[in-house]
Amino acid sequence: MPSLESLHRLLEATPGDPFVPYAIAQEHAKQRAFAEAVAWYDRCLAVDGAYCYAYYHKARAQLAMGGRADALRTIEAGRKQAAASGDGHAGAELSALRDEIEDEP
Repeated sequence: MPSLESLHRLLEATPGDPFVPYAIAQEHAKQRAFAEAVAWYDRCLAVDGAYCYAYYHKARAQLAMGGRADALRTIEAGRKQAAASGDGHAGAELSALRDEIEDEP
């Protein structure tokens, strides 16, 4: 994956591409900078609310920060969007993540 610096340059060149803020979020998550990652997932979703995997990974980042309730809200928003978009695969992955969280003590 490109460096954060090159991703930021790409963002300047293609501000309407939801993949770029998503990729930046993924890089922050990989570095365990979860608050930054969540902010960038939000930027991705602001560009394209139907970018369903941003909901999934945002919820994972929220969980990593101890935000179980926030993660569950993100998952539900993502499940609704996946249903509206006809993205059954993303919806199933979001549902599986929800079930995993709800099964934890």
